[in-house]
Amino acid sequence: MLKGYLKDIAGSARRGDAREESYYPALKDLLSKYLGSVSKKKIHITMLPKKTEGGNPDFRVWDGKQHITGYIEAKDPLTENLDRVEESEQLKRYLHTFPNLILTNFLEFRLYRNGIMTDKVLAGRPVILNKLKTAPPVEKEPELLKLFEKFFSFTFPKVYDAKNLAIELAKRTRFLKDEVIAHELKREGEEGKGFIWGFYEAFRKYLINSLTENEFADLYAQTITYGLFAARTRSEGEFNRKLAYDNIPKTIGILRDVFKFISLGELPDQMEWIIDDMIPSEKPAI
Repeated sequence: MLKGYLKDIAGSARRGDAREESYYPALKDLLSKYLGSVSKKKIHITMLPKKTEGGNPDFRVWDGKQHITGYIEAKDPLTENLDRVEESEQLKRYLHTFPNLILTNFLEFRLYRNGIMTDKVLAGRPVILNKLKTAPPVEKEPELLKLFEKFFSFTFPKVYDAKNLAIELAKRTRFLKDEVIAHELKREGEEGKGFIWGFYEAFRKYLINSLTENEFADLYAQTITYGLFAARTRSEGEFNRKLAYDNIPKTIGILRDVFKFISLGELPDQMEWIIDDMIPSEKPAI
């Protein structure tokens, strides 16, 4: 399994024009084969190449409905020193927000739990891949499979008490504001169109005409978080982002307007990921 993966990675490297995203399919295939070997075929791995340094990690691992297992942040194999990546503001944000994260350059894999590295495995030598453009010999395959086992066995709590729920929601609300909404708002503003940009202009026109983009991003992120919380406390049984709109009180018109887009619209992928991650699978223990 690992030998074939390293061969695929080397094939991409030999093309000479490979970018980080060029290696994504090989990693996804490796993870899918691992999941098949341990009878966890229902787990979904979705890839999200980033347009900017903002946004979510490159891979999300989930059950295809709501329950998030973890995230994977990948760097080009030419990035041989992952210690420097650990020191970046981007990774610090990820480690603060996501409790189960893998950082990899497709050869070295680091697993983090609640911001602390618990496992590190070098599956092949980067110098062989980068200098010789050939597949490096397989190293430490059992250790890598054990790292995968720990990563895929992680589960988020189904029920949070009030304190822990507030902490987790605060982390993700800040991330949603700074890494997703702010970037999307800037992009739509440059084009002069877009659903979020339209909401911003409506807020300025009808509510607060001095509202800045940063203030709106904060307000919009908190509105989404409050809406998800309010909808979840009113719902019974299964709950996800698409069901949230039906559980928003009809007396709160502006919240329902926001959730027409959140629940029923075509969200940017980055936004969809983090909002899905914010939803408790069961009612909070308030």
